[in-house]
Amino acid sequence: MVEALGGVYSVATSGGVVKASLRGRLKQSGRAEDRVVVGDRVALDIGPDGCVIEAVHARRTTLARRAADGRRVKVMAANLDRLLVVASLADPPPSLDVIDRMVVMGEWGRLEVRLVLTKTDLPGTAERARTLGALYGEAGYSVMAASVVTGDGMDALREVVQAGASALVGPSGAGKSSLLNWMEPGLALRTLSVGKRSRAGRHATVSSRLVALARGGHVADLPGFTAVGPGCVGAGELDRCFADFRPFLEGCAFRDCAHVHEPGCAVLRAVEQGRIRPERHRSYRTILEELRS
Repeated sequence: MVEALGGVYSVATSGGVVKASLRGRLKQSGRAEDRVVVGDRVALDIGPDGCVIEAVHARRTTLARRAADGRRVKVMAANLDRLLVVASLADPPPSLDVIDRMVVMGEWGRLEVRLVLTKTDLPGTAERARTLGALYGEAGYSVMAASVVTGDGMDALREVVQAGASALVGPSGAGKSSLLNWMEPGLALRTLSVGKRSRAGRHATVSSRLVALARGGHVADLPGFTAVGPGCVGAGELDRCFADFRPFLEGCAFRDCAHVHEPGCAVLRAVEQGRIRPERHRSYRTILEELRS
């Protein structure tokens, strides 16, 4: 499925893109796996009165977020290869809290995760880019910096998205639509300025679609969001969604170690030894408390 808008689904078939509606039982299902999203592979019933989506096939990867109430789960895309977490270096400034939750979303959904830092052309962003690059680079993630104004880093980013299917996620105002417009000018996606009073971005993308790029690759263009819960991950799974924790998990004295205050915790020992950044452990503890509440 390549686009969802107003209850109408565009599905790519061997004969071209067709418009389809959703079978009633799928509409009524409350299960997240029955919600049709971009990237889904679906079974179609093509009849004289049109096309109907009968079923959703099993997903290879999933991009999902938990709503602000902490209970409802919203699946946003499926069967993608990587998650590009987009964070602006200024206007609005980056939030480690938001970045880490989006990284967890990608890890839980079995996606390759990369961090893309935007607006490098703005004054005073060089040091912030170095700091974030070191923090997430040491954690095991590829970090890219780019500017649609100067073009710096954009060719390297385009090479990444040309391989397979990617999703760009990040808070509104981070520059996701601007990045896509630079890579594929014909898209003419809407972009909005950052609000002067709150410095928070305003939503530009309102529908979801899987965009085929002229030079190869696909990108999921998704609505922006600021409030984000860490996907469908449970408290007992969170540690494996932190790439820098994984090398130490088998060394803990207890199998159910929460890595907070337990004796013999290899993760806490790694933090003390400087092998895991304190910022990353603080972020883990914040998300863990949220999941336990």
